[in-house]
Amino acid sequence: MPKLNLSNNAVEILKKRYLKKNDEGKVVEKPEDLFKRVANNIALADAKYILREEIQYLENSLNQEYFDVVNTSEFKNLLRKNRKAKKQIEKTEKEFYNLMANLDFLPNSPTLFNAGRSLQQLAACFVLPVEDNLDSIFKSLHYAAKISKSGSGTGFNFSHLRPKNDVIESVTGFSSGPLSFMKIFDAVTEQIKLGGLRRGALMGILRVDHPDIEEFVTSKSQKKVLENFNISVAVTDKFMEAVRKKKNYDLINPRTQKKVREESAEKIFNLICEIAHKTGDPGLIFLDKINKDNPTPKLGPLESTDSCGEQPLLPYESANLGSISLSNMVKNGNIDFNKLKSTVNTAVHFLDNVIDMCHYPAPETKEIVYKNRKIGLGVMGFAEMLIKLRIPYNSDKAVKIAEKIIYFIRKEADNASMDLAKERLAFPSWEDSIYNGKGKVKPMPLRNATRITIAPTGSISIIADTSFGIEPLFALTFMQVLDDGTELLTVDKHFKETLKKINLYNAEFMKYIAKKGT
Repeated sequence: MPKLNLSNNAVEILKKRYLKKNDEGKVVEKPEDLFKRVANNIALADAKYILREEIQYLENSLNQEYFDVVNTSEFKNLLRKNRKAKKQIEKTEKEFYNLMANLDFLPNSPTLFNAGRSLQQLAACFVLPVEDNLDSIFKSLHYAAKISKSGSGTGFNFSHLRPKNDVIESVTGFSSGPLSFMKIFDAVTEQIKLGGLRRGALMGILRVDHPDIEEFVTSKSQKKVLENFNISVAVTDKFMEAVRKKKNYDLINPRTQKKVREESAEKIFNLICEIAHKTGDPGLIFLDKINKDNPTPKLGPLESTDSCGEQPLLPYESANLGSISLSNMVKNGNIDFNKLKSTVNTAVHFLDNVIDMCHYPAPETKEIVYKNRKIGLGVMGFAEMLIKLRIPYNSDKAVKIAEKIIYFIRKEADNASMDLAKERLAFPSWEDSIYNGKGKVKPMPLRNATRITIAPTGSISIIADTSFGIEPLFALTFMQVLDDGTELLTVDKHFKETLKKINLYNAEFMKYIAKKGT
């Protein structure tokens, strides 16, 4: 097994957030133990397909879900009797361990936190529905609290809630509007942190034609409001056309589906831009675009994304993500496409296994996840890869490299998913998907309805000691501040090596630049 080569910051963040602790808060797990725990747990999903009938019998007779069955003596006895299955799982475990230990690929944080532990909630992305009644609102709030506890994020579309001061016939009162309920979700999330170290994140979405859109757009321009939310305006092609032609558009009451008044599209769009420039929120979600690319349109429209916006999902749906370190795919100044292909294949296998090993917080989530089996394979270390290739980030050549790499990853992920489908069958809703060969897309018997997601990478980039996601280096030296206030001095390793060669590196000087430099 490969020897771990972790940076000081990686070790520190693993201790703070990821490694097991005892009741006194003392760390009782080493980094290599974490990777072994995760690799072992995720590899166990293989048995579900190698020993289908036996596993089905165990699940029924023990009345337990698969992720619990694997911890029983009956399951362990089953593996002892089936040496072929045991050998296959050990092989997979070794592949998964090497993948993570070499820092070529890391799964999303909840998998690192929870695999092989009591929560066993492994997905990072969730979407929950919010309908215009208290039962739906507080049901989603209950599940959102459980998701936040596991270190994951949730997205909501609040557009179905009636506007502020709208009538409530059952109590002859008036509605407080979507913003008031968003503040309740925000307050609950504020109180729930995983081990006191990782705050859950939320996405709040409102349609641009909702009567409360102006209040929504400006909500985060006030301090201490919706601090746990990213917010996005759901815009339509019709609205964007009205902006282009400088026309008015209709605001619709979602309760009655009737026009309330007209508003200037240009005014609202300019307001969105102004507030986004000022505060970073709101973003935009293009409803017609994401539904044009919806892989399972017969199961319903896409209305929301997860908390960071990278994964559009159906109501109650979730997905698990993972990222390949592109920096590790460079060898002797060139991209090693053979290594990248191998990494993609193993990563798709890993992410599909995560689906079967995950304890979903809501039965509705398990049902829709098993139907579509969405995964999101992404990348990190793109900027560092370009540095190794000696290509400027802001160049046409960098754009062409990005296109070439993501095309290659997409193609290989599709192939890996189809290979899995030969052994494990296509995702159950495949017949109702765009891949069934009855539409514009050629027939593709895939295991997973989605395969690729370009997600932001924070903590896992620090663990992998590479640049964040597909972003440029925003600084050569900076202070990373953890939720508990711990400061980690981060110096780009290539910058550090260069300074050391000319005897100019000094840690205190780097710290000064990180805090006060330009």
